Amino acid sequence: MRLVIARCQVDYVGRLTAHLPSARRLLLVKSDGSVSVHADDRAYKPLNWMSPPCWMVETTEDETIKWVVTNKAGEELRITIDDVELDSSHELGIDPGLVKDGVEAHLQELLAEHVSTLGDGYTLVRREYMTAIGPVDLLCRNADGGTVAVEIKRRGEIDGVEQLTRYLELLNRDPLLAPVSGVFAAQVIKPQAKTLATDRGIRCLTLDYDVLRGTESTEFRLF
Repeated sequence: MRLVIARCQVDYVGRLTAHLPSARRLLLVKSDGSVSVHADDRAYKPLNWMSPPCWMVETTEDETIKWVVTNKAGEELRITIDDVELDSSHELGIDPGLVKDGVEAHLQELLAEHVSTLGDGYTLVRREYMTAIGPVDLLCRNADGGTVAVEIKRRGEIDGVEQLTRYLELLNRDPLLAPVSGVFAAQVIKPQAKTLATDRGIRCLTLDYDVLRGTESTEFRLF
């Protein structure tokens, strides 16, 4: 991972345009090629970013460094760097992945056992389907034979939707699986997370832990 702290201007050019005026920011370049721009005022979401597959060209002209990051759709993240305070690279190694808490792990187990909760005709392909960036909780097939990736949380928030989005981007590059749709399942889904998921074509499913354990009615709330 490459970490750069610098005064920079950022422009995104593609389906939409966005501009960040010059300010001191943190730039992250990860081994998968992704580039993200961070401020010091939020925990998880960058100000702007380019997800893989993408590639970066770095040039220097009149002491000004320019990065142009391009994705397969031809969209560009253009970063103009005026002053560099820190530029360092670090080898993080293979991440062991997220260790889920007891309730979350049990929800995964129960949903795998009762996969029809996702819809009529659903079948389980595999639990903890491994990808290059971590395991997908459940990989399933729907009634039409389409591949579905399911991310399970105890509390569904925006970062969970972002996580599933990254999985979907990666899985859809596999011609044996594509097209892959997504289901975001949680006991409680925050409105902002639901809005983001819906905007990205991800279906939301609210889970009742007691129902999955068979202690109450089997009627689920889908939205």
